[in-house]
Amino acid sequence: MNNFVSSIFIFSSLFICVYAKTPSFYRHNEPRVIGGQDAYSGQFTFAAAIYTQTPDTRFFCGGALLSTEWILTAGHCVNNGIIFTIKLGSITLNSDDPNRVIVASSEYVLHPDFNPESIENDIGLIKLRLPITLTTYIQPTTLPIQPLYNYTTVTVLGWGQTSDYDPELSDNLKFVYVASISNAECRMIYGSQISDNMVCVQGNYNQGTCTGDNGGALIEYLGRYPYLVGIASFVSANGCESTNPSGYTRTFPFTEWIKSVIDI
Repeated sequence: MNNFVSSIFIFSSLFICVYAKTPSFYRHNEPRVIGGQDAYSGQFTFAAAIYTQTPDTRFFCGGALLSTEWILTAGHCVNNGIIFTIKLGSITLNSDDPNRVIVASSEYVLHPDFNPESIENDIGLIKLRLPITLTTYIQPTTLPIQPLYNYTTVTVLGWGQTSDYDPELSDNLKFVYVASISNAECRMIYGSQISDNMVCVQGNYNQGTCTGDNGGALIEYLGRYPYLVGIASFVSANGCESTNPSGYTRTFPFTEWIKSVIDI
């Protein structure tokens, strides 16, 4: 650690706060999209709502369907998981929706180099018990074919909180357009804990992710095709509505590891 970071305190395996001279980051055990708009049915057919049960707690994460059997999410969303209840095919969490499919799994693969203290290599996979049937509303997304470049317009999405003052998840899937920034800029805010395998994004004013959006997809569109370029990992300890950027795990550096696990 360098002089940006004075100390790291781990409150639980799902709650990390880094105190620094510059704003610190904070990994939430629930997510949200700040300043977002409602998605429409069938817009993000890969979006997965994941309820993780561990020996100690139950919490919510997002994820992205990669194939009929595998969901990609953050490493801290699967670490120590016992059972995962997953909702696919719907843009709502609780409202009636005939397109929703609910499945359960207890099998996951955590990246072998995941570090719960630094959240380095914050990436994991959940294997479904049976292959899911694809529909108009359930379709996998695609791994990136190139690195995510600085100042690229990307889309973040999730069911997380919509303000720092409302702890409830959003029933409707939200999304917002933001831009990736350079890691050098991000390190000016968070310090040297920002590794090359992370990327920060920033929207206008306070747009971005929040508690409950962790594990959710960061999408880059090339033409009309969505590519999964990042996984929501952390937000600023100053609050989701601060102007500090949100942090993601880049997926491109992990594509070979992902393919080796899911055998594609």
